[in-house]
Amino acid sequence: MTRQPADAADPAGPAIPAAAPPAPSAPPAPSVPFTPPGPAALRSPARFLWWLVVSQRGRIAAGATLGTLWTVGLTLPPYLLSRAVDDGLRAHDTGALLGWTGALLAAGALNAALSIWRHRTMTRVRLDAAVRTVRATVHQATGLGDALRRHTAAGEVVTIGMSDVYVAADTMTVTGPGVGSVIGYAVVAVLLLSISPLLAVVVLAGVPLVALTVGPLQRRLRHAGAAYRQQQGELTGLLVDVVGGLRVLGGLGGKDVYARRYAERSRALRDQGYQVGAATSWVGALATGLPALFLALVTWLGARMAAQGTIRIGDLVAVYGYTAMLVVPVGFFIEGTIDLARGLVAARRIVAFLSLTPRHQDRARPVPAPGGPAVLADPASEVVVVPGAFTALAAARPADAAAVLDRLARFTPSAAAWGPVPLADVPLAEVRARVLLADNDAALFGTTLREAVTGRPAPDPADDGGAAVRAAIRVAVADDVVAAMPGGLEGRLTARAANLSGGQRQRLRLARAVHAAPEVLLAVEPTSAVDALTEAEMAVRLRAAREGLTTVVATTSPLVLEHADTVLHLVDGRVAAAGPHRELLRTAPAYRALVARDTGADEEAPR
Repeated sequence: MTRQPADAADPAGPAIPAAAPPAPSAPPAPSVPFTPPGPAALRSPARFLWWLVVSQRGRIAAGATLGTLWTVGLTLPPYLLSRAVDDGLRAHDTGALLGWTGALLAAGALNAALSIWRHRTMTRVRLDAAVRTVRATVHQATGLGDALRRHTAAGEVVTIGMSDVYVAADTMTVTGPGVGSVIGYAVVAVLLLSISPLLAVVVLAGVPLVALTVGPLQRRLRHAGAAYRQQQGELTGLLVDVVGGLRVLGGLGGKDVYARRYAERSRALRDQGYQVGAATSWVGALATGLPALFLALVTWLGARMAAQGTIRIGDLVAVYGYTAMLVVPVGFFIEGTIDLARGLVAARRIVAFLSLTPRHQDRARPVPAPGGPAVLADPASEVVVVPGAFTALAAARPADAAAVLDRLARFTPSAAAWGPVPLADVPLAEVRARVLLADNDAALFGTTLREAVTGRPAPDPADDGGAAVRAAIRVAVADDVVAAMPGGLEGRLTARAANLSGGQRQRLRLARAVHAAPEVLLAVEPTSAVDALTEAEMAVRLRAAREGLTTVVATTSPLVLEHADTVLHLVDGRVAAAGPHRELLRTAPAYRALVARDTGADEEAPR
């Protein structure tokens, strides 16, 4: 691995500029207000769907109005056509025929326009519901933080975002054409009542019979869909885990085992999908066939009445038109029940995810953090971090030092204190803004190198020419990463930065932590994956870049320990000795043995 030579005159590289207010720029685009669903909306899947409705009352009302006008408008052509037949054709009145024909054309044009407006409005309703659900899901995922992986699998989150969100949004169609279908159905019943009470009774009784026929299939579809959705989430989680650990599995020879396991579960999911498909096909067939049979029955009754002289020819035309129009609301009834059945299954998974609670929550009455730098203390380990100092934690078990940093960063419950204030009483947002925990598991996303360091999708206006980014990269001795990447800082990383080596990823994570310039930086083994020459250079530059800021590093590397103001030697999770590195080598045999084990050679105590 080639590296650019260090600048001997300035071993620390350019200083990291302190946080400064951004330069004046164009005002940002106003963000859309968003309020996550409250506890009432998460009591049940139906309540969550209702929350999606009431969150956009105006648009829902517009969709229902347009859906009603459109559906009721479908009754105009049969009525106008019947008048054209009776008043124009039968009476041989050309003027009346032309007048009713013109009205028929105008009604068709108006209904076409209403159909376009209705479709556009309902598309916005569904998109609003989908985006609102996505924002709620992302808000929950960020709120859960480190607890997310403990509560749910990555595949479940992926499936919610790729499938459940849009299935739940499709249920919003019921609020537009669904409402219009109910009103249109009632209007047709009234119109048929004016022609024949028998036809009106048949129509009023027919749709409930259709619903009763489809109902059992809907329940079967809902149950099969819930089981299918459960298996789908688990299989997606397995796929995410396999892809994430593909290198390890390949090295261990376990790819074939996991491939067979994935194939077996895929076949089980396929079989479950057949059951869902069977129920869906029956519902779809009934959605098409029952309205057709219903139309045939009403048409046959109307034709028989016309033949007997009970109703006029124009009335027969109107009856046929009204009945044909009923195919639309009846079809919406059945499709609406399908959407609701699938939407409730999806909403149940969404509600389960949104109901998860984070491990760390603010107190009912939080206490502000100290106004400036203050001592961080962990009673469990007796670790005390002096503000503005470079402190190192050295432990025979690396997990002991990492646990201390977790407590000091408030990632695990503890009695840690920040100055005179219990850390658990400080608002979590304030802790996260001032205390940064950088570990080797921190995610690197498929972005540009610049975005990976800054954490922003756009350049910081205050960072003229990317000077702060390049300075952070230099502190992490990651100049070679930029040089080797096509496009330099604008070169793109693949997912999880898989196109970088382990050492390159580690240095990039350190550059990101340094660029953030936190008041307190807690770093877990930031140099464990690099060679000794690079490690020594990183230690020098990190110390210089963090001058005057609180920095705690968990490490047993003497190349880093050499630059610490204070080294805290942990034995069984508690401080056994404290002092500068060279002093501990002279006075603490256990510490000297630990460092010697890390270097792989015996190190004599300095005289």
